[in-house]
Amino acid sequence: MDYVAIGKRIRAHRKRLNLSQEELSEMIGISTVHMSHIETGYTKLSLPVLVDLACALGVRTDDLIFDRDALGKTELLEEIALELHDCSNAQLLALRQIEPPQD
Repeated sequence: MDYVAIGKRIRAHRKRLNLSQEELSEMIGISTVHMSHIETGYTKLSLPVLVDLACALGVRTDDLIFDRDALGKTELLEEIALELHDCSNAQLLALRQIEPPQD
């Protein structure tokens, strides 16, 4: 596992939510130093901490572990289907009207 990459994804999601390392570490019950080490890849994180981080950040554990840009077509389609599931009819209709790029 690439713990540096996982740490970078955790940091990106944390910043997206405008959370400090201290705030996030308090949310999941770990020290700020441990949170810093996770984000830098200096330490491995346990499965329970990974799950707690994903819950606190509002993402799936897969979003922290895997590089979304490296997913295959099947995985991308599954991810898109999950995202679309929560859309309203109006949102789905708006998405349907998007024109595909011209080659």
